[in-house]
Amino acid sequence: MKLNKPLMALALAGLALNAHAHRPWMVPSSTMVEAKDPWVTVDAAVSEGLFDIDHQPLKLDALEITGPDGARVQPENVITGRLRSVFDVKLAKPGTYKAAIVAKSVLASYKVDGEIKRWRGTEEAFAKAIPADAKEVTTTRTLSRMETFFSAASTSEAVFKPTGVGLEFVPVSHPNDMRTGDKATWRFLIDGKPAANLAFSLVPGGVRYRGVLGEIRQSTDAKGEISFALPAPGMYFLSTSWPAPAAAAAGQAPEQPARRLAYSATVEVLPQ
Repeated sequence: MKLNKPLMALALAGLALNAHAHRPWMVPSSTMVEAKDPWVTVDAAVSEGLFDIDHQPLKLDALEITGPDGARVQPENVITGRLRSVFDVKLAKPGTYKAAIVAKSVLASYKVDGEIKRWRGTEEAFAKAIPADAKEVTTTRTLSRMETFFSAASTSEAVFKPTGVGLEFVPVSHPNDMRTGDKATWRFLIDGKPAANLAFSLVPGGVRYRGVLGEIRQSTDAKGEISFALPAPGMYFLSTSWPAPAAAAAGQAPEQPARRLAYSATVEVLPQ
């Protein structure tokens, strides 16, 4: 299978509900900045231990930062090291910013001369990559979205406007204004419509020090929403995917869906 590193890193987002998978993530130095000259530094990596810098850097080719006014913001001082990537964001305007990496890919399986072949790549490359004499061609199209949020001086809502494409997080409770013990309400959408009965995972950082994962699992209601009391303060990894994995028939590989969506984000719960 041909799989380049940027696609590999983002394909892992679809495995986020697996406690043992390598996770890609972005962690800002602060989610709420009060300063005369506000900046945020973001660490970005793929790691086995949640928020530990222990595996490889996250590729930032598809990174997009959106400011409170909807305009694109250019990252500064971008560095990719051996184990992590780092970038700075100048928060020139008050309000909430979003850092996002969105990836689309196609996973294909086909037969040539009776031999099964597999391929993964971009939509643009797909048509040229599959031989003209290929038979029994099946495809799974994946859309992965990874985000984190940070605000300067005050919070705002513009960056949460949904695109209507894929699996999206549209919080009712602002993710930069969540405190321990408060009740938060989150909403998830699939192609702009409520994502009902969607299971998601919330894992607090610091797993290496606790010795246990500490995972919280919840599912949305018919409106695609969930309301729950916020746990202890700290950085959390939120992840979900759709559809739910299909059960495999005895002796057979599980059937692959024609489309797979994934979402992950880093959010912070502040102390009361």
